[in-house]
Amino acid sequence: MNANDLLSIVHDFESPIYVYDSEKIVSQYKRLTNAFKKVKQLRIHYAVKALSNISILKLLHAQGSAMDTVSIQEVMLALKAGVPADQIIFTPNGVSMKEIEHAMELGVQINIDNLSVLEQFGTKHPNTPVCIRINPHVMAGGNTNISVGHIDSKFGISIHQMPLLLRIVENTGMHINGIHMHTGSDILDVGVFLYAAEILFEQAKHFDRLEFIDFGSGFKVPYKEGDIETDIEELEEQLGERFNDFCASYGRDLTLAFEPGKFLVSEAGYFLTKVNVVKQTTSTVFAQVDSGFNHLIRPMLYGSQHEIENISNPSGKKRFYSVVGYICETDTFANNRMITEINEGDILAFRNAGAYCFSMASNYNSRYRPAEVLWHEGKAYLIRKREQFSDLIAHQVELDFAEASLKPA
Repeated sequence: MNANDLLSIVHDFESPIYVYDSEKIVSQYKRLTNAFKKVKQLRIHYAVKALSNISILKLLHAQGSAMDTVSIQEVMLALKAGVPADQIIFTPNGVSMKEIEHAMELGVQINIDNLSVLEQFGTKHPNTPVCIRINPHVMAGGNTNISVGHIDSKFGISIHQMPLLLRIVENTGMHINGIHMHTGSDILDVGVFLYAAEILFEQAKHFDRLEFIDFGSGFKVPYKEGDIETDIEELEEQLGERFNDFCASYGRDLTLAFEPGKFLVSEAGYFLTKVNVVKQTTSTVFAQVDSGFNHLIRPMLYGSQHEIENISNPSGKKRFYSVVGYICETDTFANNRMITEINEGDILAFRNAGAYCFSMASNYNSRYRPAEVLWHEGKAYLIRKREQFSDLIAHQVELDFAEASLKPA
């Protein structure tokens, strides 16, 4: 995609708007599968939480992707997108047994990360194959909020609790068919990933009916030109060979599974906003856009950096701007960022807006959530309509205080 394509989308569908490039999504999927082609059985579970639009799920499933889900609603979305139940893994955290049993009834792969739930489930459903999420006690990830494999994390069953886990499995006679980990997001050091993988291999030896080992994901993507990223090819050279060796020692070929979300869709996404006001203060020049953290919360929540380009004036002289939103709280997208000269009415493009951007959008300040467009084979397709006022009140129950029964005494 180029700037003219993005400007044409804003012209046709208005701003703010999310745009996704299908070609980039497909190329990222192929990069990962091609890297691990030496592994006999590979399965990619796309992390639905990253970007859950049903058209994106269909696009990835058409490439051969299975799905990683964390809620019963994501399970239902994946099924709606045509993904077979046996290609969906369900890895919730802290949900009710009712929700887990609902997923079981739908036929998806259950992944349990809690000893109490494991014992309850194994007692009631010992014949249902279950995967176990292990916490390897490895600190990894680009931010504490997205590091989920360390000792203080709420996720997974601690490796130090393996004796108790094994006792539950033995007492219930339950069928463990997979073992899983996810240490965090934005992992750069392949060595850290491999260290955690070795821990998982060691725990896998305790189970004799495994069908797969799921290594989660967390691959780092570049956020700006020259930025560093996870070396997928280096990871394959080391983990792929080690996995094949483990399968040989285990006695049969297992499936190697990954759960990428950001890796597949982040770089494919653009968030387009229009500049409402250019405001000069005593110390700062603010570019105030027609959006806020209600549409893109990651910079405020994680301190994430999204490259911002003025696609209305790409070759202009660069100046320092702070790009801010219209929410009635501080909602700063970028501080003192060098951007080509901005005028009111210009369109700013936020890059790397494919993952955890629209999926975390809200109606804060009673603002509408934006539309979504898929750029596919040179054409723009609307894949989510912009919300309207009727959407804001669709599920509200309006009381009539003129009625006698509701009048104050």
